[in-house]
Amino acid sequence: MSRVKTSTMDADLEDVFGNPVPELHEEAAGPDASPALARALELRSFLALTEEQVARVRDRVHADMDPDRDMGELSADKLRFDAQWLEAALDARDGYRAALGELLRTMPAPDQRARPVRTTQLRATAALPPSAAPAPPRAGAARARRP
Repeated sequence: MSRVKTSTMDADLEDVFGNPVPELHEEAAGPDASPALARALELRSFLALTEEQVARVRDRVHADMDPDRDMGELSADKLRFDAQWLEAALDARDGYRAALGELLRTMPAPDQRARPVRTTQLRATAALPPSAAPAPPRAGAARARRP
């Protein structure tokens, strides 16, 4: 199995769906996978990627600001660009966290989730009485307007 990146909402997913994230991925690949689980894992993967981006920018800024680093290497333009990048990544992270949180809050409890119900299709078998005449071919047709 491939390594699954963690996200800050993994514990919430595990609480709602009742299994660790790697098992949820296996469950989602099955034929009876819940659409809510598939959506939640999709949002979770976006969140994990975005959180990784936030960490990369944070680590880059920390390295650039290291007290042992040569002051001549500091670049205001580079720091401004990193600040913009970090702001975009944080906005994306917040959006994914909000969407995933909303999905998890609005899901029904596990014991109340709808299960597929098989029904048989009923057919009407009554015959028309012999006196019923078919409608004329233009019955119900709109009249053409005259100028």
